[in-house]
Amino acid sequence: MQPTKIKIQPPKSEPKPQLLGGLLKLVKVILGFVKPYLRWMILGGTLFFLAANFRKHWQEISEIDITSTGWTYLGLALIVTLSAHVWSAFVWLIIVKEFKQPIRPRWGLRLYLITNIAKYLPGNIWHFYGRIVALKDSGIALEAAALSVLLEPLMMAGAALGVALISYHSPYFIIQIIGLIALGIGIHPRILNPILRYLETSKFKKELSDIPKEASCQLDYYPVKPLLGGVGFILLRWSGFMLILLALTPLNFEQIPVLLGAYSFAWLLGLLIPGAPGGLGVFEATALALLSNQFAPAILLGAIAFYRLVSIVAETLGALLAKLDQRFLDNSN
Repeated sequence: MQPTKIKIQPPKSEPKPQLLGGLLKLVKVILGFVKPYLRWMILGGTLFFLAANFRKHWQEISEIDITSTGWTYLGLALIVTLSAHVWSAFVWLIIVKEFKQPIRPRWGLRLYLITNIAKYLPGNIWHFYGRIVALKDSGIALEAAALSVLLEPLMMAGAALGVALISYHSPYFIIQIIGLIALGIGIHPRILNPILRYLETSKFKKELSDIPKEASCQLDYYPVKPLLGGVGFILLRWSGFMLILLALTPLNFEQIPVLLGAYSFAWLLGLLIPGAPGGLGVFEATALALLSNQFAPAILLGAIAFYRLVSIVAETLGALLAKLDQRFLDNSN
């Protein structure tokens, strides 16, 4: 009887815990060093990309002639863009009421439009912070105030993603359908409430640390109204962009779905990517990349420049009108 041979397996090499811990600490140190400069790197890169394209096509841009009809389209674009910001203010008021908080519509509209211009300040949170403090001073629960200003851009982002997935034609329609299903699941209150809590802590922990919190609140219903309101906002902003393009060049019916999908996706990236106050730079670079096959570079660059100008003028005009309304009420009292 032969003895049984026993194979002795060599011990598997396992990563040393100390080595992994050291790598994690190194990654955290690198991220901590890069994070303060990341937004400036993104903003600088996108602006450099746009400046290079403007320089390349400056001769064609300077030859663009805007007719009297074109100036009419630009005026309509300004009105539509201003209406979009007023619309988004009402969407925010609906969100505040979703958290069972009383708010006067006229006062809330003025607050939204006045603070909206602050999103162009470095940090891109001061329009949120101004609304939270004003709501807190008016007697609204701090928790509801913070959650309302966080839910509004989330609803706008969800609306923009949904519009982009529906309007953009691609051979990968299965992925678009899966994306829409994931979007519908992602804004369910059971998923959305923890996300809002996390964002509240990460964004406003420092700014609101000295203000005591009241009893916690949460979203109890599927946010259908805010989501539909966000879709209306995206369609209004896109209409303003389309009117600006019409001021420079005629459009074909086949270009409209592509324009809607590209605009929605560019607006979404401008909202989500850090370092872009008001989407500055990111929106323009994304729109230029997505629509370069549909329009001449000079036309597209001109439209993008006019779009940003019209957006800033509309937001400034909205803030001025809100201030005038506030002064009128103060004088009447």
